[in-house]
Amino acid sequence: MDEQQALIAFTAMSQETRLRIVRLLVQAGPEGMVAGAIGEALGATTSRLSFHLSHLEHAGLVRSTRDGRFIIYTAVYSSLAELIAFLMKDCCQSHPEICAPAGTALSCACDPDAIERT
Repeated sequence: MDEQQALIAFTAMSQETRLRIVRLLVQAGPEGMVAGAIGEALGATTSRLSFHLSHLEHAGLVRSTRDGRFIIYTAVYSSLAELIAFLMKDCCQSHPEICAPAGTALSCACDPDAIERT
């Protein structure tokens, strides 16, 4: 990820509703959520939600897939990982203990194979 891509991603998430959408979709996992469920969880109107999802999709942080008459949104884990890597790329400067708290914060019990398919 280059600096311009990082700026686009950070700009997209610099608004409360969009940040909440990204966090909600990360928690939803690779199955994602239908737009209506996202709106319900956030208390957002359809038009407001559509506006925010469009920004996040343009930034490459979420992906939409049509399933019949529903649109399912998922987090793009690879983009989120690239964003984190962009921030942490040069963090330790030969002192790995500096980055240890970040690595600990990122560890989870996720199925790595499921994340890779997203």
